[in-house]
Amino acid sequence: MNAERIVSGSKPSGELHIGNYFGANKSWVELQHHYDCFYFIADYHALTEEWDPVALRTRSLQMALDLLACGIDPDLAVFFLQSDVPEHAELTWIFNCLTGFGDLERMTQFKERRERLELTDSFLNVGLFDYPVLQSADILIYQAAKVPVGEDQLQHLEVCRRIARRFNSRFDPYFLEPQAILSDAPRIMSLADPLKKMSKSYGDKHIIRLMEPEKSLWEKIRTAVTDVGPRLEKMSPGVQNLFVLLRLVAPSRVYEAMMTSYGNGTLRYETLKTTLFEHVLETLHPVRERRKKLTEGDAKTALEDGARRARTIAQKTLREVRTRVGLGG
Repeated sequence: MNAERIVSGSKPSGELHIGNYFGANKSWVELQHHYDCFYFIADYHALTEEWDPVALRTRSLQMALDLLACGIDPDLAVFFLQSDVPEHAELTWIFNCLTGFGDLERMTQFKERRERLELTDSFLNVGLFDYPVLQSADILIYQAAKVPVGEDQLQHLEVCRRIARRFNSRFDPYFLEPQAILSDAPRIMSLADPLKKMSKSYGDKHIIRLMEPEKSLWEKIRTAVTDVGPRLEKMSPGVQNLFVLLRLVAPSRVYEAMMTSYGNGTLRYETLKTTLFEHVLETLHPVRERRKKLTEGDAKTALEDGARRARTIAQKTLREVRTRVGLGG
């Protein structure tokens, strides 16, 4: 195994959907065989939005079960709940004092979320503003060399690198400046509205859950948006999205045959959707089978063991940081 360490986390939003799976979780499973991987459920980050305590715990456990079903192996990767390693929060405060206000004010995601919240007179909490600093602590506390990210997260990773640089400059070199592993996964859009990214925030009809019952899975694919109005020379967003999914789940010969049919004008969308449905089911079958065998006890045991392993490293890092910055006895 490569000695390089990878760290990645995901907010607990409940049951995973295929956008999550192909966008991040599938690559997590592959990376754990080649790197020293630390994967966590980011429940601290979940507090930046309105939350219900019971629902948060339920969603966290649900995500743990789904990730284990996807193939995360607690014997290969350190798999844990973020809040079970409170050292993340203490390191965040120290990093706050090394981070410029302007660094965070320039964050594109924060500006977009602030505008949306202000339009609805929603509560704008400091956690939303400070989000990238907590992310930096998540990464640097384990001395990660690489971080799997999408392009929309590169700005946050640069903040992390800047914090590491400032710490190293002021207190002597200690932290690595982590590099990005850019995801090459295509962006999966909503079947109900292919101009929107597949996301639970738009409602259940916009996603395909990994454990989606077969009947509703077929209904979502059957009613997926294709061409709106007359067929144009350029492939419409809805049809393009169906082909993106087909390429992810079907053998190349099936995908190429469908593309050829589309190109010569003989493809029936009913055939495309039926073929996609069959291959989505086939792809998700092993995940669903593993999920049936997992219990809440399995998830809790994996998370508790992972937290113990994570804290061993996090505490060592924090002891060194506290010494360097002058904290403690």
